[in-house]
Amino acid sequence: MCELLGMSANVPTDICFSFTGLIQRGGNTGPHRDGWGITFYEGKGFRTFKDPNPSYQSKIAQLVQEYPIKSCAVISHIRQANRGGVNLENTHPFTRELWGRYWTFAHNGQLTDYEDLPTGRHRPVGETDSEAAFCWLLDKLENRYPEPPKDMHAVFRYISLRCDELREKGVFNMLLSDGEYLMTYCTNHLYWITRRAPFGRAALLDEDIEINFQEETTPNDVVSVIATQPLTGNEQWQRMKPGEFNIFHYGELFESNSADLTDVAFAAPKPGNQAPTEPLE
Repeated sequence: MCELLGMSANVPTDICFSFTGLIQRGGNTGPHRDGWGITFYEGKGFRTFKDPNPSYQSKIAQLVQEYPIKSCAVISHIRQANRGGVNLENTHPFTRELWGRYWTFAHNGQLTDYEDLPTGRHRPVGETDSEAAFCWLLDKLENRYPEPPKDMHAVFRYISLRCDELREKGVFNMLLSDGEYLMTYCTNHLYWITRRAPFGRAALLDEDIEINFQEETTPNDVVSVIATQPLTGNEQWQRMKPGEFNIFHYGELFESNSADLTDVAFAAPKPGNQAPTEPLE
């Protein structure tokens, strides 16, 4: 399996602290040695850094760790390969254009029967089930909304139904962003935390590093961080439930279906369970 890291903030914020903890899991404190990547949104553009080498000893990762790029939306991924070779084209995150905006996607898990997913014009470059699923999602979106949609609330609810379909094929933990919104979808392991005033201290689990966020922020800052496993040991992270999706908008939790899943046990879906297929308006 792989590990995910995402950030949504109301002001441009660097992710150096969380990224420092994540990259140690890429071959040092964790087994995810098969590459890493990170995408920062800046206005309508983005910067992506990738390396198929282990993140904990990557010179490119060291550059990102020490260079405080500020962004309101970030997606990062460390890989433990199960589909496709260890190379640059199979390294997450993946980014494509749709409706005149860039969409970025990263996935943790393993899917079956993904080779038959129709992707239309959004063709995968690499060999992973993850990129195939992303291209399939984009094709579904483009067919459902031939013109740029105005109601993003409806768009993300529609995406959540398509994620339910992908979850029927296996483990599907996902981060997806267009630079303004950041969507998370969970099958088994995904956590999130929102930091706001009064800010306190946080200590990484994978490095002997502690930070006092009060010294790094203003009282108006709101920053949400999403990760496969909590990155700090002295903060309260929220665990997502199977089938839960969250949508963050500039740091704030914009929408979630968690209230509908209070009685759902943490387990992978049983074979034969059918996800709803009707699109939401």
